[in-house]
Amino acid sequence: MRVVVIVFAALMTLGLAAFGVVAAQRAAGPESLIALAVHVISPGQSNNAAPASQPVATQAARPTTPVVQVEQTTSAAQPNAPAPTSLAQNTAAAPAAPAASAPVPTPPAAKAIPACDNPNAIGLSRVVEIDTTGGPAFGTEHFKQYDFLRDKEVVLTFDDGPWPDNTPMVLKALKDNCIKATFFEIGEHASWRPDLSREVAAAGMTVGNHTWSHKDLAKNPYAKDIELAKQEIEMGVSAVHMAVGGPTAPFFRFPDLQQPPELMAYLGTRNIAIFSTDIDTFDFKLRKPDDVIKSAMTKLAKNGKGILLMHDFQHNTAEALPELLRQLKAGGYKIVHMVPKDSITTLPKYDDMVRAQDKYSTSNNTRPESSVVKTINE
Repeated sequence: MRVVVIVFAALMTLGLAAFGVVAAQRAAGPESLIALAVHVISPGQSNNAAPASQPVATQAARPTTPVVQVEQTTSAAQPNAPAPTSLAQNTAAAPAAPAASAPVPTPPAAKAIPACDNPNAIGLSRVVEIDTTGGPAFGTEHFKQYDFLRDKEVVLTFDDGPWPDNTPMVLKALKDNCIKATFFEIGEHASWRPDLSREVAAAGMTVGNHTWSHKDLAKNPYAKDIELAKQEIEMGVSAVHMAVGGPTAPFFRFPDLQQPPELMAYLGTRNIAIFSTDIDTFDFKLRKPDDVIKSAMTKLAKNGKGILLMHDFQHNTAEALPELLRQLKAGGYKIVHMVPKDSITTLPKYDDMVRAQDKYSTSNNTRPESSVVKTINE
């Protein structure tokens, strides 16, 4: 009988203890259960995953998408690098993230800093990614909001290409120095020499747009006919995209830096970023390579940094570039490369207009060259 009483008392004690634990957990609320779940996460499971018991309302809201983001700052891989630093914030809320099954747009330029085997090269300092949502504008000559460069940093940009001889010379100088630049191409030039546009893109450069035929859109007939002005912009976008044969950047620079407000607003609806400049070398007015170098270095010394505007259309600039890059390195300047977050989307209407410009591209010329022309003796 005594044994039965002892066993019964022990069971009662255990039962009361269990009741006390459950009551304590209920009094503490769901937070204690969430904390417990965190502590029992299995090895290899992410600690960032929200436990199933956590209410959706407690999850953090998405941050505003940054307009400019540091992508990489060294040539070596950084597996444990911190999250990119936001340098400027967009005024609009970030768009909703795409569904998991939706294809991710392919970036139009290399975002990694490549290894460099030339000890004398200036090399890239960092890569910045531009979110072009809403058409942000850059270049302190006209726009002050997004001044993302640090002291002694330089972004190299080239207008009016591609052009025979000159563009390949510019590319060689950039490759020799392990650096990247942004090319604002004229659509008509790209349609004449698509091989050069493809070469620029294949070298990891950022390829943007500079209208179809370099018309001043602030003057008539474009100033009084916005549809005609849009056509000049969009045909350039389509032609460069066709020439490259792949992703291109939603980056645009107005000819002569003439930027009508209504066209800036239009580019905003197309999510195309607008680029003025910080430093205009006026290389198109200079006849000697030494003068181009002097113009760039003098203005950089005064400004301290900047988006540099040059032209791969100009032979004197192509000749000047190797020495200019040498002097930039000697002066302690660092090269920054801009890449877009997403690639540009062309409009079918203007794609067709560009195709119509090739009046001699008929059904007579659809066979590949290798089947038409063969070497039979040499």
